Amino acid sequence: MLAVGTVVWLASELMFFAGLFASYFTIKSNAADWPGPRVHLSTARDAAFTAVLVLSSFTMQHAVGVLGRDRRTEAARWIVLTLGLGALFLANQMYEWTQLPFHPSTSAYGSMFFIMTGFHGLHVLFGLLAMIALLLRLAVGGRGDRGVEPAAEVITYYWHFVDVVWIGLFITLFFIQ
Repeated sequence: MLAVGTVVWLASELMFFAGLFASYFTIKSNAADWPGPRVHLSTARDAAFTAVLVLSSFTMQHAVGVLGRDRRTEAARWIVLTLGLGALFLANQMYEWTQLPFHPSTSAYGSMFFIMTGFHGLHVLFGLLAMIALLLRLAVGGRGDRGVEPAAEVITYYWHFVDVVWIGLFITLFFIQ
């Protein structure tokens, strides 16, 4: 039941991001000057951090696998690694925001860039907070906590979703422009 609820919730999140993509492409198709003259993105650096985020999906999935074999300490280490990779990705996004030569008020592209990456960044942050809560549950719950595995699976679904959405955003914002 928890997995079904999670999939339904993630479907609603998908619709939210689909609305952002639809807005982006609608505005793009009607803009005379897209993305604008001041748009210069660090595509190579962001590609590297995209790889970091994708790697974090694999480390989180591995954590769930070892947790399923009741190796909680090892699972916690993999979750901490995932947390670190996600935090690196988010730190890069925050750094990038300070370095960009455009702002939300610069152009329609600037507005869409900051809205789309900002909402994605919030989703990453929520995923990181969920991982921290999972680590606390692993530390405090003990072996009798049968709900820790389903919780880890739900967080993994969410984390995979965040990664897939980022791949779409990265392609759209950095290559399709």
